[in-house]
Amino acid sequence: MTKRLKRPRDPVSLAKLIGDIATGQVQDAVEDKRHPAAVELGRLGGLKGGRARAERLTGAQLRAAARRAAKARWAKK
Repeated sequence: MTKRLKRPRDPVSLAKLIGDIATGQVQDAVEDKRHPAAVELGRLGGLKGGRARAERLTGAQLRAAARRAAKARWAKK
């Protein structure tokens, strides 16, 4: 599994990197050191987590959780 190189924020450095990639001087990939099976397993749990929890909660519990979340969001300001 490969990922792209991190892009620099500086416009000049970014332009140089793009030029180097275009001319083939730099490979636009970084080796991902994570184990593919572990990544897939973690993704499976993440995909079903929120939906499974919402199906388990009653309507009143769901509304209470939504109220707490809204209060937390508005308290930040």
